[in-house]
Amino acid sequence: MLKLKAVLILLFTAILFVGCVTKPVASPEQSARARAEILRGSYGTYHGAPRQGDHVDIARLLAELEDIHANTYHWLVRGPNGWEDLKTFLPLAREKHLRVWASLVPPSEPPPSQPFGLDFQKWGLEFAKLALMETNLVAWSIDDFPYNIKKAFTPEYVAKMVGDARAINPNLAFAPCCYFNQMKPKFVANYKNSFDGVLFPYRADSAGGNLQDATLVGPEVKKLRALWGADFPIILDIYATAHSKLGASTPDYVEQVMINGKKCCDSVLIYCHQDPVKNAEKYQVVKRQFAVLPH
Repeated sequence: MLKLKAVLILLFTAILFVGCVTKPVASPEQSARARAEILRGSYGTYHGAPRQGDHVDIARLLAELEDIHANTYHWLVRGPNGWEDLKTFLPLAREKHLRVWASLVPPSEPPPSQPFGLDFQKWGLEFAKLALMETNLVAWSIDDFPYNIKKAFTPEYVAKMVGDARAINPNLAFAPCCYFNQMKPKFVANYKNSFDGVLFPYRADSAGGNLQDATLVGPEVKKLRALWGADFPIILDIYATAHSKLGASTPDYVEQVMINGKKCCDSVLIYCHQDPVKNAEKYQVVKRQFAVLPH
């Protein structure tokens, strides 16, 4: 009996060893391509979820995302329950085949995301660990990234932040929010190796900035691709909710930017999630355009 037991243990160990030896390990280049690929074909909304008291109304949010034909939700970790609500949301979103991004507020937008505050190194590690368990958490982001690079997000800090997260989970993409006017050659050179894509809020910045001109999406994206590279994911972010300085957009503007954006961008997200009653026109625009976007 002891001999048989020893043989079985040796056999089991050998099987495990062979499995470890033969299991393919992705190269850094393969992992980078996989992270870029997971950012493509993402269509959904950001923040603005319906609420139930101090928590997100997850059941209603899921129903609305399904109704508008979204395959992605971009979750802003904000408020005392944002982190715990995200962890509740992820498995339920996975059942609906929804990709999830998680976003943090930068130092320029207090109060900071909780529970890890302004420790973005810690956030990267925690997102990476969470995404190992909840595999539909595919990306993380930081809002208004370029406005915080001097004090918080130096190239060295970001390289370590992202590198440490990738060491835990090489499949989790990092795609911060970056604006047209700030994405210059030096900026791209400093951060390209740390980014897997950029979330690009369209504001017609090349014409001075407004939420009326939908015609510059293509020209601006073309310029960004010349800087970042033809295969670098550009995720268009469209202002359905008003901008703090540029004011409100119209339903027609939102629709035209969506139509133009799907011709040249890798993905389309809406800022922010629209209430189907309070913002019925824009909700229906998003629903109509997501219904005809490729998934």
